Amino acid sequence: MEQYYLVMLAFLGVVAIIDLFVGVSNDAVNFLQSALGCRIASFRTTMWVATLGVILGSTFSSGMMEIARSGVFNPQMFSFAEIMVIFFAVMVADIILLDTFNSLGLPTSTTVSIVFELLGSAIAAACFKLVADGASLAEVANYINNSKALQIISGILISVVVAFVAGTVVQYVARLIFSFKWEGAYRKVGAIYAGIAITAIIYFLVMKGAKGASFMRPEWIEWIDANTQVILISLFVGLSVFFQICISFFKANVFKVIILAGTFSLAFAFAGNDLVNFVGVPLAALDSWREWKASGVADTAFTMEGLLKPSVAPTTFLLLSGLVMVLTLWFSKKAHHVIQTSINLSSSQSGEQEQFGASLPGRLIVRGSMTAGRIINQIIPGAIKRGIDSRFEPLPVNPHEAPLPFDYVRASINLVVSAILIASATSLKLPLSTTYVTFMVAMGSSFADGAWDRETAVYRISGVLTVISGWFVTAICASSLAALVACLVFWGGEIVAVILGVLAIGLLVRSNLKASAEDFSLSRRASMAYDAPAIKGMIAEKAPENLRRTVEVVHDVLDGLLNDRERTLGSAKAKATELFDDVSSQRRIYYSMAMLSRTAGERDYDARYCYLRAFTSMREVSRMLQNLAKLSRDHVANRHRIYEGQLAEDLKSLLDMLEKISVNAKGETDLRALADRAPQALATIDRLHTDLLRSIPSEGISVRGSELYLSFLLFARQMISYYQITSMIEERVDELCKQTPAAEAATELEPVKA
Repeated sequence: MEQYYLVMLAFLGVVAIIDLFVGVSNDAVNFLQSALGCRIASFRTTMWVATLGVILGSTFSSGMMEIARSGVFNPQMFSFAEIMVIFFAVMVADIILLDTFNSLGLPTSTTVSIVFELLGSAIAAACFKLVADGASLAEVANYINNSKALQIISGILISVVVAFVAGTVVQYVARLIFSFKWEGAYRKVGAIYAGIAITAIIYFLVMKGAKGASFMRPEWIEWIDANTQVILISLFVGLSVFFQICISFFKANVFKVIILAGTFSLAFAFAGNDLVNFVGVPLAALDSWREWKASGVADTAFTMEGLLKPSVAPTTFLLLSGLVMVLTLWFSKKAHHVIQTSINLSSSQSGEQEQFGASLPGRLIVRGSMTAGRIINQIIPGAIKRGIDSRFEPLPVNPHEAPLPFDYVRASINLVVSAILIASATSLKLPLSTTYVTFMVAMGSSFADGAWDRETAVYRISGVLTVISGWFVTAICASSLAALVACLVFWGGEIVAVILGVLAIGLLVRSNLKASAEDFSLSRRASMAYDAPAIKGMIAEKAPENLRRTVEVVHDVLDGLLNDRERTLGSAKAKATELFDDVSSQRRIYYSMAMLSRTAGERDYDARYCYLRAFTSMREVSRMLQNLAKLSRDHVANRHRIYEGQLAEDLKSLLDMLEKISVNAKGETDLRALADRAPQALATIDRLHTDLLRSIPSEGISVRGSELYLSFLLFARQMISYYQITSMIEERVDELCKQTPAAEAATELEPVKA
């Protein structure tokens, strides 16, 4: 059995490293979204600041390790064999769950997942033990640390409300002071604001968080406690004077200091609070194995009272864990995808890039809020209302600058308020959800800032409700999945444990280490110039791919229709919808281009317009493909007659033609090859249309059958025509890229004719 537990420990160690990768991919949004959203510094600078915060913060997490050891269950009630199964089930469930949420691009809580996985697996182990002993299941409460677990869970839930309210109130007050034209107030009170912010960050991270650090000595902590008031006053006064000098004499932007310091502090607090979520369980398993090995007692008889003793993780181990987190931060594509979800939901920009659709609860909340707002406006005196409105009047959009999702004031509030709340919980050894806090602070500040206007409110609220509901689903799924894994291991023993371990690691290797080249890249998007050569590359990359995917879906639709397979047609309709969403998302990038001028010349503007026309054409094709897939599925679902004989052969020949004209001699999808063969293909479609008219009387084709057949012909004609236009647009962009600056200045380019 000793070899079995050694293998399990090795597995937990490997999973801990992978779990760090998955967890940071999910939680990177917590400390990067504000700095990246307001673009106070370059992407690299922001990442280096966050890197330093994670490395140093990882050494402050030692005091949190007891959560995994005895914070949720009573370890003395379980044997060593049962404890190892509990820990194994937690890690398998956690890594699968977090990877699923990351793949969906949704920020979820690693704290919630680990707490409820511990709870679910412990309950499953207790029930299994009670059933084996013939005892009542009512005794399962004795195995759970009810008071501590309730404290943890209630703290997590309360944090949602506290974070939203705190973000709303503080942002509202800050906007009243600074307004959107913050430069005037900044010169007067900016130094005081910066002094308060930096003092608060230092106090909550260094003074309150220092007690959990693995390297802190007791006499240092005593000195800090004895001199707290003096230190705070000295910091505030000294920092305020220093920042005022910087503002008055050096015209410095102290918001950059606040936001980068906030990014550092939030990364610091994240590492201190959340590292336990990733490595606490493997470390507890290692301590358990050491105690059992030293005891000489059988694994099923040795109880785990030793986990009640406090544990301090080695600083070296914590720093190595911090290093893994940093590498993930830099190289995880999924981390960038989750960051963009949160930035989109809190952005002040109108929703050309809204990620979530509308929902009935979102509509009801917005309608109720608008009604309440009208009532409040009638009560508030006009002079006060005009004064408040003037402070919340947004700045006009500058066509020569890239629009910011939010400004420096809101970014600093997001960071400072979140850091204070998280660091406070860390100092109290409460595993507060950093995801909940940072996300809800960002939502509260965006709400107070008027970012949810009539153009975006329904989508933003629907998105927030989607994310929050995902958090509660996390709790249910985490406990259920961990309980299921624990039961399977108790039932199947070593063989099942090995199978589950291999499956979990295999899933993560496939999902993370073999990420496709299409994965979202935040740094690439932030630095995109959108000039003519860049647009040429975007069209050259996406247009052939969209054409290939279109032909593939047509193949699936015809296969399902001619073989009377409703399930195949349902899958084809889903693929058509996915294609439409992808092309629509690609087309929406044009609105980002339209807000950017920088050094754009006339040819760049023409290239951007070409981009819009190209992707509008491709979107129309995907829209018609959606409709064609729906008509075909309904035809089969309603049990209408399936095409046979010559009509079926004609449809197959239509598909064969579409597949052949879209590829070149090398077998690659090529728009120019399609454009060259388009006249012959259109003539073939005309012939098939004539053949249909001749076949209707003799074949007895119904009206529905004729309409569906004509829909295939119309789609083929439109697909060829639209991609012909796209090919012409691509040639036009090639010409734009070859144009010299002198030629650009001498003549204005003509629009593409189609």
